Amino acid sequence: MTTLEERREMGSGPLSERYDEALAYASAHHREQLRKGSRVPYLTHLMCVSALVLEHGGSEDQAIAGLLHDAVEDAPAGTGGSVLVDIRSRFGDDVADIVRACSDGLDADGNRSGTWAERKLAYVEALPGKPAEALVVTAADKTHNGLCITADVLRYGQDFWKTFNASREELLWYYTSVERAVTERLRDHSITAALRRAVEELVAAAGVDRADVPLTMPGRT
Repeated sequence: MTTLEERREMGSGPLSERYDEALAYASAHHREQLRKGSRVPYLTHLMCVSALVLEHGGSEDQAIAGLLHDAVEDAPAGTGGSVLVDIRSRFGDDVADIVRACSDGLDADGNRSGTWAERKLAYVEALPGKPAEALVVTAADKTHNGLCITADVLRYGQDFWKTFNASREELLWYYTSVERAVTERLRDHSITAALRRAVEELVAAAGVDRADVPLTMPGRT
């Protein structure tokens, strides 16, 4: 158990103007994007991920990466590499490295390719070797997305799963797989507990038992 003294030392401290610049960058980059199946600005997700990183003691670099973690993935086709170079130039190597580690399906040039299944399978398989700094951002990302999916399933019913490019079973495999990998690496981190709760709620909302979620991607051996 951590102590109150340790809590007093937790956190990034006051944020600098770099964070303001990153927020503006994320807003401009994702301005036209909306949350799946709604008119909610996509920026809400990025702000929540960044807030979770900060609330769980992350650094300013990690919080900036939280704002930018989808910038390369969501770049227009063929421009992911240039976006990553731009992030590196503006916000430094640490931020760019975390963003790349949190992105899936990137080739050597930083461009995205592959089907949902191909990208997610490769991402999950690579998680054990990801830097711990990046796993905190990944955990915050999946925590927020998991909570949002749960809320929408409870509000709109099981048909909500059909709004995704993957099946309910594939999504449950993905979220539980990420949670296991994060737990293995960040067992005592508070973000791990938050992710675990979010995944448990997601599985419950799907109406299945955790033991029935496959350990391998559905349809693959």
